[in-house]
Amino acid sequence: MTTSTAAARREARTRKKLFDWKLLLGFLIVLGLLVVSLFVGQYDVINGEDGWKIFATTRVPRTIALVLSGAAMAVSGLVMQLLTQNRFVEPTTTGTTEWAALGLLAVLYFIPAASVLERMLGAVVFAFIGTMVFFLFLRRVSLRSSLIVPIIGIMLGAVVSSITTFFALQTDMLQNLGVWFAGSFTSIYRGQYEVLWVVALVVVAVFIFADRLTVAGMGEEIATNIGLNYNRMLLIGTGLIAVATGVVTVVVGNLPFLGLIVPNIVSMFRGDDLRSNLPWVALLGIGIVTVCDLIGRTIIAPFEIPVSVILGIVGAIVFVVLIVRQSNG
Repeated sequence: MTTSTAAARREARTRKKLFDWKLLLGFLIVLGLLVVSLFVGQYDVINGEDGWKIFATTRVPRTIALVLSGAAMAVSGLVMQLLTQNRFVEPTTTGTTEWAALGLLAVLYFIPAASVLERMLGAVVFAFIGTMVFFLFLRRVSLRSSLIVPIIGIMLGAVVSSITTFFALQTDMLQNLGVWFAGSFTSIYRGQYEVLWVVALVVVAVFIFADRLTVAGMGEEIATNIGLNYNRMLLIGTGLIAVATGVVTVVVGNLPFLGLIVPNIVSMFRGDDLRSNLPWVALLGIGIVTVCDLIGRTIIAPFEIPVSVILGIVGAIVFVVLIVRQSNG
């Protein structure tokens, strides 16, 4: 028996099952949260005069948006952490979200009557450029501490954000920029959210490329020795991250730290097997976004707190905990 065959058999024995009763239980819990989301709000959809019309027009699209955006941003964070070999990065700590906002602003400046699709394409292109800039920087610079990587990403994001804010100020679009970065589901309704279905394809594509992304995450030298085209997989992974971030930014806004929280929680309990962790990452991402949205809807009712505020608080706490854990380790 060759060494590679023995290693493959050991991996097959140790790889966790993709579906089990725990995942089913998690699915039922998240499903319950989504059902609650359908009926939580200031308008009584059961007894109201236009209740079921409101239910179909706003509540159902909002819940679908929670599912798609939560799963997409959580999976994007997992892919980004894998490709950078760093647990502290995700689209909002690497500047990807800020680049997407800059692209959205540029499209609306040059095409004031731009459609949702045109705005989405602009955000995706700029998000791709920004993510590639971050990856190229990491390849050029040798960093001894993994904590430096997200700090550099946050600094790059701050630079891009300052440019975006100055551009918005000069073009009288500062208020629009604030609305985009609010990260809220209040404006989700039928006819406006459908473009989010694109990110479902991103999640499917990540599952298809899971094994190759895992190999790429081992580094360029190992991936090349195995026979994988590392640069191609880096472009594919970057493209998937850019599409998910760009689309979610256009429709929902900024969802900070979601891609940081979810993959780290899942890896603590299940290890780092990308393929078997994907359902858990998507499910936990949906659950966290839904819980934060429910808190935002009820904590100061009849008003709403943007979900990005709740996520920012939770994400900041988790980020500090991860830093402390690594320092102690």
